[in-house]
Amino acid sequence: MARAVLDAALAKRRAAQTNPRRRTGEGGSTGRRPRGYSGPGPDPRDPQLFGDVLGRLMKARGWEKPKAEATVFGAWERVVGPDIAKHSRPVKLDAGVLTVEAESTAWATQLRMLAATLLRNIASEVGHNVVTKLNIHGPAAPSWSRGPRRVQGRGPRDTYG
Repeated sequence: MARAVLDAALAKRRAAQTNPRRRTGEGGSTGRRPRGYSGPGPDPRDPQLFGDVLGRLMKARGWEKPKAEATVFGAWERVVGPDIAKHSRPVKLDAGVLTVEAESTAWATQLRMLAATLLRNIASEVGHNVVTKLNIHGPAAPSWSRGPRRVQGRGPRDTYG
């Protein structure tokens, strides 16, 4: 029986000498790597770029559409161009309808004429079917119908002319 144990130990020692393992550092680990070396090609264990990891996370969680909608507001100047961005701003995006407020009625008219071009630019920048329709209006006029000190009556008619 002792002879069998000794033969098994010697066989194990010979096998270890023919297939030497690399020593690990002083860390006291078990010395076993998950699958050998990663090699020169790409491997899932290699360090990943943060943008790639974030992109995979957003795709896995289904956040592409909210990201695209936020891009319309956050990068408005890049999406429509600096000239248009100076004279307009996005207000609301609801069910694919983007509401844009222009600084004047003249700019609102110009933007209505450029609506097809703006939709094409938005689609190329943030993706298709994020914005399907533009609702463009001019600046809001002051309203005297609401407020804490509203006076009943016809309002300030004689003030303007």
